[in-house]
Amino acid sequence: MSQISYKDAGVDIDAGNSFVENIKPLVKSTRIPGVLGGIGSFAGAFELPTGYKEPVMLAATDGVGTKLKLAIDSGIYNTVGIDLVAMCVNDLICNNGTPSFFLDYYATGKLEVEVATAVVSGIAEGCIQSECALIGGETAEMPGMYAEDDFDLAGFAVGVAEKSELDTVSNVREGDILLALPSSGLHSNGFSLARKVLFEKMELDFTKDFNGKPLIESLLAPTKIYVKTYKKFKQQIQAMAHITGGGLVENLPRVLPEGLRAEIQDAKIQVLPIFELMSEHIAREEMFRAFNMGVGMVLVVRPEDAQIILDGSDAYEIGLITKGQREAVIL
Repeated sequence: MSQISYKDAGVDIDAGNSFVENIKPLVKSTRIPGVLGGIGSFAGAFELPTGYKEPVMLAATDGVGTKLKLAIDSGIYNTVGIDLVAMCVNDLICNNGTPSFFLDYYATGKLEVEVATAVVSGIAEGCIQSECALIGGETAEMPGMYAEDDFDLAGFAVGVAEKSELDTVSNVREGDILLALPSSGLHSNGFSLARKVLFEKMELDFTKDFNGKPLIESLLAPTKIYVKTYKKFKQQIQAMAHITGGGLVENLPRVLPEGLRAEIQDAKIQVLPIFELMSEHIAREEMFRAFNMGVGMVLVVRPEDAQIILDGSDAYEIGLITKGQREAVIL
């Protein structure tokens, strides 16, 4: 009677071991003070940082959405890991959380070591940009659950904040200025709509020349990570809104108290070419609900502090806080 191995069932333990060896130097490259131990244990360990009066742990989790489909179809795997980190740490800083460490979950139908290593190289790069450590993760090979070439990602970021600084909503006042930090493109939101418009409606392909490079390169441009900007200007920032799904109109109200609204000047928004390309086939209102439109993060600052940030970053002014219903409006 012939016997069946785990590999016959579609799970290659040796490939998994090879993958772990490949990513050891990537994980090591993200090491920062506070990391305890190394890769291979049952759990990652991180020492609580000192200097906080009332430290509070914050956590955020996210994925990359259907941007992964483009990465898989194009065979470009080394940037979606940056997206994964960015979507988590950019949320943390909106609650005054300084990222400490990151964990990832990689699930696939068949573990291709080179592909998985490229993905983790992006995750490590995202952690370096975020000044946090990659201290653990999980790789799951699940034949029958995913097609062989497919994989999915989830990320988990943990940071620390001062308890007294968690409530940023109460900081926002009438007359505060809204500053935009530019995005790099779609970031990791709206790709289901973008794919339908670009590849079905407009019948474009990955190699289509767009601003001097293949269209796929613009679409896979990694989500910007704003951690260093946050750290640099923390004392001048009253509140921050990460512009993800829902766009400006749905994310900005999350940092507003009752009785105040955010007024954004449409003409001041530096809309990126990728959004202009799709605008002929999508109503403008829908564009602002689905995409960031070139604004990756909005900072709420006092008028007297705005120039400090404008002089020291690529931020630009897009509006202000006024009295009114708690909402964000594009004027």
